Amino acid sequence: MRVNVAVDDRLEGNRIFLDHLSVYPKPIYSFFKRAFDIISSIVALILLFPLMMFISLAVFLQDRHNPFFAQTRLTKDGRKFRMYKFRSMCVNAEDKLEDLKKLNEVDGPAFKMENDPRVTRLGRFLRRTSLDELPQLLNVLTGSMSVVGPRPPLPEEVDEYTPYQLQRLCVKGGLTCYWQCSGRSNVGFDEWMDMDIQYIKDRSAMTDVKIIIKTVGAVLECNGAK
Repeated sequence: MRVNVAVDDRLEGNRIFLDHLSVYPKPIYSFFKRAFDIISSIVALILLFPLMMFISLAVFLQDRHNPFFAQTRLTKDGRKFRMYKFRSMCVNAEDKLEDLKKLNEVDGPAFKMENDPRVTRLGRFLRRTSLDELPQLLNVLTGSMSVVGPRPPLPEEVDEYTPYQLQRLCVKGGLTCYWQCSGRSNVGFDEWMDMDIQYIKDRSAMTDVKIIIKTVGAVLECNGAK
């Protein structure tokens, strides 16, 4: 069921920058992509379970609050889902966002701040190493995300998208994509959107493999992570 009709209607009326073949269903690719998502997320969750338990305990012990953070995001065709992370901020971080928006360091509707005062000391380490993203393996396993795909945006960010930018919701959101392995916070918002549109045009099994390999290098180098 489509839970975000307004966004979906905007998508149907504004697929004007991607050619028809770019958004046409690819059943064989989609089948193997989903199979890879299931297998890889199960294997990763088993192998990383001890590490994830250790991180959960470390986050909990710093302030005795829930170590996990769930946030509503949008995926293919504007569908809403709850995306999970290890909590890297103080417990009332979202309440403080409005006061910090004037200090936003990136263009576009997304909010980024290198020295965000809401981020905890442990949270900075988790973000720099991308370990805060590990719970999203559960999102991949349940099908709300894929391993490779545009990073799922916040609903309020999508409200400010242009028709061109809105097209990044033509495919399922993912853990990593061109932007994630190409500098992340060092990439401007418009270039980020261009990368996601380009991924939709390029998407294939080989493209996904290349992105995954490049992402491993970017994570090890902490490239663009803040």
